[in-house]
This record gives sequence, structure tokens and C-alpha cells, in this order.
Amino acid sequence: MEEILKIDNLHVSFDSYGGEVHAVRGVSMTVHEGEVLAIVGESGCGKSVTAQTVMKLNPMPPARIKEGSINLCGKDIVAASEKEMQDIRGQLVSMIFQDPMTCMNPTMRVGKQLTETLRRKKKLSAEECEKRALELLKLVQIPNAEQRVRQYPHEFSGGMRQRAMIAMALACEPKLLIADEPTTALDVTIQAQIMQLLAHIREETKTAIILITHDLGVVANMADRVAVMYAGKVVEEGNVRDIFYNPSHPYTRALLKSLPTVDTHREEKLVSIPGTPPDLFAPPKGCAFASRCTECMKLCKGNQPPMFGLNEGHQASCWLLHPDCPKKEEH
Repeated sequence: MEEILKIDNLHVSFDSYGGEVHAVRGVSMTVHEGEVLAIVGESGCGKSVTAQTVMKLNPMPPARIKEGSINLCGKDIVAASEKEMQDIRGQLVSMIFQDPMTCMNPTMRVGKQLTETLRRKKKLSAEECEKRALELLKLVQIPNAEQRVRQYPHEFSGGMRQRAMIAMALACEPKLLIADEPTTALDVTIQAQIMQLLAHIREETKTAIILITHDLGVVANMADRVAVMYAGKVVEEGNVRDIFYNPSHPYTRALLKSLPTVDTHREEKLVSIPGTPPDLFAPPKGCAFASRCTECMKLCKGNQPPMFGLNEGHQASCWLLHPDCPKKEEH
């Protein structure tokens, strides 16, 4: 499959009055055509910053790309100017944001917002734009598209606004679609419909998707590969089966244990992860999860573990995976 996105050793910091926030610390990942990569982890772990840096949506300053490279369909994103990014956004990569009501202009009709990018970048006529707007609304399964295209965002329900946002993101047929927690503001029934819609669009258009979410149930149903992030780093990466059936980093195992399952009895308590994430003003020298890890060793606190390959495409950053580390039953 064609490689759409390659991120290599990306470091992103934010300069603030309190000092430098090391938001992303050496992230590497790839996305191929038609693939769904899910990025999971606690709030503040760097998921959204990583995704937004691909589109250069983080204001610079205070954000800084300190190190690393981002290659999107052969384009060097780190070196790209703002004028070049304006051409890249929408045509090569688009984003679906969390809350569609705050991301749509309440004074413009939905159809006009859908085709704004087409008028500016594709130079289509008014008639062609209207035809494309109807096609997009039908693609995202909004009923009565001929009437809805002339309505305002406040006349749409929450689920329909999110569908319209997806249609806007797909207007210029991008190679990569970034969905940043696209179902957070929706109820459970609508969440399922939106995820089914994204899966349908992936099948129809072969668009690659980066899915940022807290919902591991969504990940299990939709993703091909999963990147688990903690404190600005990818601590484990693998296909869905590897992550769910053979989690190899203590943080990944802790996340999975915190979820209810069909086998969970009513009187059983869910397991929580003790402690809090590290301060990214002063990241720890060793493993960032060491202070919360029940399997922490002295080595973990002073030395950052590298990525250890487990099988094809599955790797994790933990000293317990070192070939010379004693097995659990031996220590």
C-alpha cells in the first residue's frame, strides 16, 4: 500500500511564561492508503498536538517543531510555508474536530460552507459547487439533501452537524482524514452511526484515517493499527489484535484493565491507574510511566527505554522487554 504519512522522531514544544512544555517527545508513526490508525492515551499525552502538527494548526509561536520530520504524500510539512500549507490543507489532509457547532459559521448556510474550499481551491462555478454540495451531503447520509443544503447549522441536530463537518473535510477528496475525537459531543446512538459512516467513507474513497479517541471499543471495531501514547511519546504500537490480546507495555495493560467487559460482575470494581501523569515542563529522565508502574525497576527511573520489536509491526518501549530482563516469575 502507498505510504501517505510518515512522522519521524517528532519533537514539539510550547513556550509559556512558566517555561517550555515538551508536548511531543520523539513520536514516529506511519499511515498507509486506506488504513485506520488509532491514537489512544490519557488527556494531555500529545495525541491532538501530534495530529494538529501534521496540518500546522498549532500557532507558531508559542509552538515550536524542535526536531524531526513529517512527510505527507511527498511534501515536507516541517519546511512548508503557510502559503504552501493552505494548499495542502483540504486537498491532502483534512480534520474533523470534536464540536461541530463551534467549528461551523452560524451565519452561513451549510451548503455555502461545504463548497467554500471548492470555490477557493478548485475554482468551480456556482452550479458545480451546488452539485458537489448535494453529492457530499448524500455521501454522509444526510436525508433531504436538497433542502438541508440551504439551511443553517442551528437547524441541524448534533449528529447531522457532525456529518456536515465530515462532508466539509471530504470536499476536496483528501488523502488523509484526521478525526479528533469526532463523537465526544454526541450521544451513544449517534456515536455508533458516525463511526459506521467513517468506516463506509473509508471503504468508498480509500481515504486513510487517523482516529484520535479515548474509546477503546471504537478502536477495536474500526482501527487497523493502534499507537498508545503517554507523556508525549508512543509507548506501544501494533495491530488491533496485538494491542488487545497481547498488550506488552504496563500502561497499555492498565488502560485495558480500566475498561468494563461483558464478563465484569456488578460488584467488581474497575481498576484505576494510580498517580498522575508527569509534569511535561520537566519530563522525567527515564520512563515517564515509572512512578505509576507496578512493575517499575531501578533502571526504569534513570534510563529511557528504546522501542523493542516483538513481532512484525508490534513494538513497545519498556525495559521488561529487554532480552536480558528476568522473566516476571523469576524476580
